[in-house]
Amino acid sequence: MNQYFKIIKPGIVFGNLISVIGGFFLASKGNVNYFLLFKILLGVFFIISSSCVFNNYIDFDIDEKMERTKNRVLVKKLLTLKVALMYAIFLGFLGLFFLFINFNMLVICLAIVGFFIYVVMYSLCLKRYSIYAILIGSLSGAIPPVIGYCSVRNKFDIGSCILLVIFMLWQVPHSYAIEIFRLKDYKIANIPVLPAIKGIAVTKKYITIYILLFMLAVYWLKLSNYVGYKYLCVMMIINVCWLYMSLKRHKSSHDNIWAQKLFIFSIIVIIILNIMISIDYIAID
Repeated sequence: MNQYFKIIKPGIVFGNLISVIGGFFLASKGNVNYFLLFKILLGVFFIISSSCVFNNYIDFDIDEKMERTKNRVLVKKLLTLKVALMYAIFLGFLGLFFLFINFNMLVICLAIVGFFIYVVMYSLCLKRYSIYAILIGSLSGAIPPVIGYCSVRNKFDIGSCILLVIFMLWQVPHSYAIEIFRLKDYKIANIPVLPAIKGIAVTKKYITIYILLFMLAVYWLKLSNYVGYKYLCVMMIINVCWLYMSLKRHKSSHDNIWAQKLFIFSIIVIIILNIMISIDYIAID
């Protein structure tokens, strides 16, 4: 049974569930319905798990070429492609059915859009052919916190819009950092990532630009009166640290080490962001 757990990419799944919790708590403004939270987490768990299994199925041929993915379930033949496909379909239908009986059409449509962007637009259509794939893929990664938010508010408002922008902008430098320190893998698999096509120096500049844009979006949440000054102070400190690390690219002669550190710190940034929007909300509609 372990292979059925590994193939859903548990790290990605649980990382996204944390952002669902962040969006849910922000929208709840202290009046948390924990049973509703459990239900939205369960529904989103099935949908994201399905999309990750589909991604494994689609990327099977390139996963066996790359060092970081050569031990995945399908490459090691721990499951057949047919079983993986059926498993992905089962998880997807289970997730949609669960959301359908428990939530409104807005939440269901957001889940479908996120699934479609990641599986069809990113994994199937763009990943192997365009350096802009990650920009499209970032949208799917930004939808979980919006789902958490909209499951409480039952509408797509300025708060959900800001969350979408924040998480989209975070995804890009996070992903570009991976592309730099895993560049050899991407070249072997012939995947046209930005550092392979435009060069590492250009990618480093884009990382800094997107971190700056992320900082503006983060502060937008405070300007719109959704969070308090604790959030503002903590995020200002953590964002300045992230920006400083990106600017150290000029002094770093080891791109891989620099990119790995930036990648790890980006995870810290998003965890702290989710914590702060969960605890420093402003209880005013």
